[in-house]
Amino acid sequence: MAGAGRLSAGEPVDGPPAASRDGVKARFASISLVSNSTLILLKVIAGTLTGSVAILTEAVHSSIDLVASAVAFVSVRKADEPADETHRYGHEKIENLAGAIEGILILVGSAAIAFEAIRHLVDHGRVQRLGLGMAVIALSLVVNTGVSARLRRAAAQTGSPALAGDAAHLGTDALTSAGVLGGLALVGLTGAQWIDPVVALCVAAVVVRTGVSLLSQASRVLVDESLPAGEVDLIRRAVEEFSAQGVVGYHELRTRRAGSRRYIDLHLQFRGGTSLEDAHRIAHELQDRVADALGGADVLIHLEPEDRVRPGETLAGGGDGPGPAGG
Repeated sequence: MAGAGRLSAGEPVDGPPAASRDGVKARFASISLVSNSTLILLKVIAGTLTGSVAILTEAVHSSIDLVASAVAFVSVRKADEPADETHRYGHEKIENLAGAIEGILILVGSAAIAFEAIRHLVDHGRVQRLGLGMAVIALSLVVNTGVSARLRRAAAQTGSPALAGDAAHLGTDALTSAGVLGGLALVGLTGAQWIDPVVALCVAAVVVRTGVSLLSQASRVLVDESLPAGEVDLIRRAVEEFSAQGVVGYHELRTRRAGSRRYIDLHLQFRGGTSLEDAHRIAHELQDRVADALGGADVLIHLEPEDRVRPGETLAGGGDGPGPAGG
């Protein structure tokens, strides 16, 4: 006796409908795109007029954010397209690929920032018109802080890795803007010109850390890392709640994530004498239970008879991956 059932749930727990989430992601990606474009223009002008390498490196940093925002804008739209003949599992991983691209861009940008800062430090460059530079950086700090906070909330609401990556970029940009602003203030107070390129080097170090983090997060999803232990435990408990309905064991529990969607599949064993119709109905009830517990889940269950239960693979166990009690 064998069979399979699948349920796709597009709504996160206590979250908005899928169509609403799609609109939220696209709208906030657009906001990030516009704000970054404006800030880049202002920073380039201010950096050119003042001669501050720290401001120019901020412009480079924002340019990276602009490219990242464009990638996020495109990826969230593409990721929400339904499955087709060539992408039977959908397009959600495009968001994770976008996150990896953003991480790489950040690392490349940080190298450019460090090079320019060292060059100015060696050449003893001077900063002029500090007031203009500080005003532009202060504006950037306020705008990026606000937009980053809104993107972070939207990412949590929709489960979008692309928006989360964009929020991380802008949050880092706000922190580095605060550092640049403080550095410019110190240059004005002390007259020590070396502070400006040193601050730029500090910005580069912060940017590297963010880039490595984003690249690591995206890579884990792209190589199909299992869901967090807490979410796997929710699946186990959901299965165990069906023991009274004839479920006697399970194995081959596998989980992964693509974009904001979770994918789960497992083999479910039923007590001898359970009809295929009853087993199929119970499997769909379990799919509903798992979807309600996790949200955005695509659940695939393979039905098996009781004599397929292997030692240690009963409802007292369960796991994510091969091995006893989870096999």
